Amino acid sequence: MSEIHLQETSHSSPRIKNAPSKTEVSVPFSYSASDDGIDENLLILLHGLGDTHLPFSNLGRQLKLPQTAVLALRAPEQVPFLYEDAFQWYTSFDGLGGLIERPNPTPALNLLGKVVKHLIDGCGWPSHKIHLFGFAQGGSVAAEFGIEWWKLFRASRTPADLPSSATKGTLGSIISISGPLLSYPTLSVKNPTPILIVHSLLPSETALPAGAVADLRKAYANVAEKTSKEPGMPSSRAGWQPIMEFWSTHLGRRQADGLYEVMTGTTSVPP
Repeated sequence: MSEIHLQETSHSSPRIKNAPSKTEVSVPFSYSASDDGIDENLLILLHGLGDTHLPFSNLGRQLKLPQTAVLALRAPEQVPFLYEDAFQWYTSFDGLGGLIERPNPTPALNLLGKVVKHLIDGCGWPSHKIHLFGFAQGGSVAAEFGIEWWKLFRASRTPADLPSSATKGTLGSIISISGPLLSYPTLSVKNPTPILIVHSLLPSETALPAGAVADLRKAYANVAEKTSKEPGMPSSRAGWQPIMEFWSTHLGRRQADGLYEVMTGTTSVPP
């Protein structure tokens, strides 16, 4: 009979994380700690073109995901020609008001990189506990940022280090609602961060271009695709079901303090 060893569970990050600092995050944002008092996951919400962070802040609180804090960011640029609160993550229109076919998301990626660095260094969030959710233009930024983050991690590691530490360079997960990649991915090693792309097959402004899912599969090793009968953001229980199922798989759960881990199994028992 094999021996059974008990080891008290330990956590490398604090149960309650520091809130982001307004001096370190250069755009307006809304942050809500987890309702249950355990900040195990951080969900960053990125709105679409012409919106603000406020509706997504309300959405994040309504989701009430367990052990999950929510950070909704506002895009940095005002949409031109509009006199209302409407923002864009990168320059999207030319001087005549037409949509730019190949926009440059670099300013948004640099902004998000600085935010994530602050969340890790200043707030205590491990990168693999940070999850991104974006709609349309925000989804494109989330998917592009996942690639940039993976490239930065690989560039900072020696090849011998990668097999044992690769997962430490990933984000927790990414969900893009109708947001395609804007670049042509060229990665020697695909990003292992799990990503879910949700889109409608119905003709709409947010319909994905041809080949969008194939492009994601060139950059990410773990791509899940779900089609929806609803164009735009999900608005029904059926529309949200695949998203909630994805989160149920990829959001972390922190064991309560004082539990002991059974080293020969997966059950935790009280002392």
